[in-house]
Amino acid sequence: MKDMTVGNPMKHIIRFAIPMLIGNIFQQIYNVADTIIVGQYLGEEALAGVGSTGTLTFFLFAVVTGLCNGAGLVVAQCFGCKNEKQMGRVTVALVWVAGILTICVSLLGIFCSRFFLEFLSVPDNVISYSITYLRIIYSFAFGSVIYNGASAILRSVGDSKTPLRAVIGASVVNVVFDLIFIIVCDMGVSGVAYATILSQCISALICMIKLIRVREKIGLIELNWLPDIDTVFLIIKTGFPAAFQSCMISLGGMSVQRLVNFFGASVMAAYVAANRVDSVAIQVIVSIGTALSVFTGQNIGKNQYERIKEALYKTLVVMVGASICIALVVLLEREQLMRLFLDADSSAQAIEIGCTYLSIIGVAYVIAGIMQSYQNVIRGAGDVNTCMMAGLTELAGRIIFAYLLSGILGVTGIWIATPISWGCGCVIPVIRYYSGKWKHKKLV
Repeated sequence: MKDMTVGNPMKHIIRFAIPMLIGNIFQQIYNVADTIIVGQYLGEEALAGVGSTGTLTFFLFAVVTGLCNGAGLVVAQCFGCKNEKQMGRVTVALVWVAGILTICVSLLGIFCSRFFLEFLSVPDNVISYSITYLRIIYSFAFGSVIYNGASAILRSVGDSKTPLRAVIGASVVNVVFDLIFIIVCDMGVSGVAYATILSQCISALICMIKLIRVREKIGLIELNWLPDIDTVFLIIKTGFPAAFQSCMISLGGMSVQRLVNFFGASVMAAYVAANRVDSVAIQVIVSIGTALSVFTGQNIGKNQYERIKEALYKTLVVMVGASICIALVVLLEREQLMRLFLDADSSAQAIEIGCTYLSIIGVAYVIAGIMQSYQNVIRGAGDVNTCMMAGLTELAGRIIFAYLLSGILGVTGIWIATPISWGCGCVIPVIRYYSGKWKHKKLV
């Protein structure tokens, strides 16, 4: 456990971010492994089918994930001001709320997959792969939810190493069983889904074991498993803006995915592969931003605003430097990275399209770094409504510019819309930070 209210701010943030960065990269590895193995062994159509489920899966789980993150903000502030009794109530409330929502979301995903996929205009030659994958994932959704809830609590009390171990274990399991189920057992897309389920259950088990072992240190003892209604509403109040923001962003992603689907399987495959590269590359920015959020959450519990200000400005310097380095790597190696996922002979057009995407997104990482820095200070302070508004602004920018520019520039216009939307998402958090109003949004 790590108390970030004393000591060197940047040292705390970097030490916390590094294990989380490694964990996030490993978490992306099993997504990348799925993509590589599916693309190389099952073909372009299967890759397009599995890849087209990403935004839909994110959308249906956004509410549960948002509530887990909301509970994590409350736990961080409880830990900062040593309010162990409230921390226990928050944990119990999270278990009940997340459990009920998971059941509802799973049933929705299982029985409505075809409807959602048809709405997204997934082509007929691809949709069967998508349905098979989604129904298996939603039948065993509890593993992902348990991991997200347990890891949110652990990170909020300063433990970023256990989620790292969990994700490394899950990544190894996923890659091994991907190869076994697809190559040895010839299970096709079903094998990809079952390997993912097993990996999620492993990560959940590791985090839960750690949480049980340290429960006395963080005050999670003698819990009353009947949920406190006020605490339930606090989690909903805190988590709903994040959940709503995630839902809206995923709707934006679905809208963009629907637009991409109109351009055919090659563009869909390129989009999936390039997104996998982007999802790994951006983890440096995401990890440092999340560490800053936890740091802010713990320090605002003690009203240490100057300490938060110092951390933000130093984080901005690190973010800009890291963003430039990431951009250079992506730009220089984009073609080789795309060839990891797609065969150079049979998918040459998809590789070329993906390289264009990576060229555009790479030069915009600096914008993402600035956006993440200001947003995570606001989020850590508990000013979740402002974060929601920032997310909606980013969403609106992404949809409007994607549809507008695609009519002028074709598929390249869709790629350009993403950095423009990041710029839109910067505006509200920056204004809010310098207004100082975020200082009065403590949750505990």
